[in-house]
Amino acid sequence: MKILLDFQAVRSPWSIQTLRRLFHQSRKTFAPLDFSDYEAIARCEQEVPEYFNFASDVLEKWSQMEKERKGPSNPALWWINGKGDEIKWSFEELGFLSQKAANVLSGPCSLQKGDRVLVILPRIPEWWLLNVACMRTGVIIIPGTTQLTAQDICYRLLASKAKCVVTTDGLAPAVDSIASKCQFLKTKLMVSESSRAEWLNFGDLLKASPAVHNCVKTKSQDPTAIYFTSGATGSPKMVEHSYGSFGLGFFLCGRYWMNLTPSDVMWNVSDTAWVKAAIGSIYGPWFQGTCVFAHAMPQFDPGTILNTLCRYPVSTLCSAPTAYRMLVQQDLTRYSFKTLRHCLTGGEPLNPEVMTQWKNQTGLTIYEGYGQTEIGMICGNMKGMEIKPGSLGKAAPPYNIQIIDENGSVLPPGKEGDIAIKIDAKRPFTFFTRYVDDPVKTAAVIRGNFYITGDRGSMDKDGYIWFMGRSDDVIISSGYRIGPFEVESALIQHPAVVESAVVSSPDPTRGEVVVKAFVVLSPSFKSQDPKKLVCELQDHVKKVTAPYKYPRKIEFVQQLPKTIAGKIRRNELRNKEWGRI
Repeated sequence: MKILLDFQAVRSPWSIQTLRRLFHQSRKTFAPLDFSDYEAIARCEQEVPEYFNFASDVLEKWSQMEKERKGPSNPALWWINGKGDEIKWSFEELGFLSQKAANVLSGPCSLQKGDRVLVILPRIPEWWLLNVACMRTGVIIIPGTTQLTAQDICYRLLASKAKCVVTTDGLAPAVDSIASKCQFLKTKLMVSESSRAEWLNFGDLLKASPAVHNCVKTKSQDPTAIYFTSGATGSPKMVEHSYGSFGLGFFLCGRYWMNLTPSDVMWNVSDTAWVKAAIGSIYGPWFQGTCVFAHAMPQFDPGTILNTLCRYPVSTLCSAPTAYRMLVQQDLTRYSFKTLRHCLTGGEPLNPEVMTQWKNQTGLTIYEGYGQTEIGMICGNMKGMEIKPGSLGKAAPPYNIQIIDENGSVLPPGKEGDIAIKIDAKRPFTFFTRYVDDPVKTAAVIRGNFYITGDRGSMDKDGYIWFMGRSDDVIISSGYRIGPFEVESALIQHPAVVESAVVSSPDPTRGEVVVKAFVVLSPSFKSQDPKKLVCELQDHVKKVTAPYKYPRKIEFVQQLPKTIAGKIRRNELRNKEWGRI
């Protein structure tokens, strides 16, 4: 970080006042690049080019426009940490530093096109640099949340065969504790002001790295990223995306759902591990030449969000519904958002009452989008559309959404079924490539001529989609996807637990979905204080797996409902929890 702050110090910085003035002036001055071909491609009206690389085909073009004084007045990246540190990079500076970062990967780290790197970083500028550096070198990035435990990291390194891991000094000890088990891991790269034995230091290497890098030539179908996503059974799956599905696939999302222009300042409050960060903090805004704003903010804090919106010229905000629920609990009349014009949400259903409260207090509508790690944005509420509170909106181009039954037949309006996407002769290029090393699960998402999202819903006569719930057992809480199997696997490691079943549960106090575990206790623990045991089990799960997965509710039971084959009937428990039986 220090090398980046030093680089910032030698430049003439933009002031907040200057950027506020430019924000208002430039809305009439600058237009997006002529990406008409890309729009036609994204709508599947034109063939996908054989070769495409977001770094060379998009970012370098914005950089060239800046040199010719035809580009945006705002920075490409504007980062703050709330402690006085601030970084603003133009597209030209982003290109300069990302080329140095690319040389770090291909030089000292010895990574080549097609190699995989696990990147576990918080919202710091280095995360953006490494994303672009991976594009430039053809290295496949695997984002990971900083909440991962040593066990989580070990699984990801082994499953992905990653040759390199990048993280901070905070997680370096966890990596070291399992590194000997990961035979494919060759390089450990640390983003830190300090040094550590057997680790390369990113800042030192970046400072000494050459500033010229020739971007590799990548085909549109070449893999660019892998995301680990939770399922109802088994360990997290590896979702692979290509340069085409990511780079080209998010063009329409940035232009129409995000409604971005080169004069906007986009703040996407998302964990760097989620595909939402790629969409809202890289591809969506930068395709449109939009400034990406970021606050380090280790933990979500409503006051910090609101004060930042008042102080900085953020025009577009994207955050999870849970965040808006917390924001509307504040006295919003105390705040003045002078530049905020567009509010977005996704990751879990938005309560209609939250939308109404936000609208009443700010005058702004929240536009909800619905998507998946595998296929990006599926449907949404766009600017200019009639908003039906509680609806996910209409199908987003290029998708043709239908509600189907178990036989693949399209259901009439109002009927609940599986939310599916019609597939013609071939899969849309915007789809993920595959679940890595799992052809069975890759094939299982197709039913006849439809891709099955795994969600249940209905469509009204106007084409609006209404979400009913997951068709599998995956829990979506605060925007996180949590697989029951992962939590149950953590619980069973405690001697008090004989078996458990994990389901979603409503929490009226928090106004969201939380994780609940039904636990059958070992006889020797049945006499213990239940309250103390609940806390002990919760702490245990937090230590074994990522803390966001821990069960906020635990109920001790004598036995779990099971099928004749011995499979736990989570459906029965979930329905009981939600008052359906």
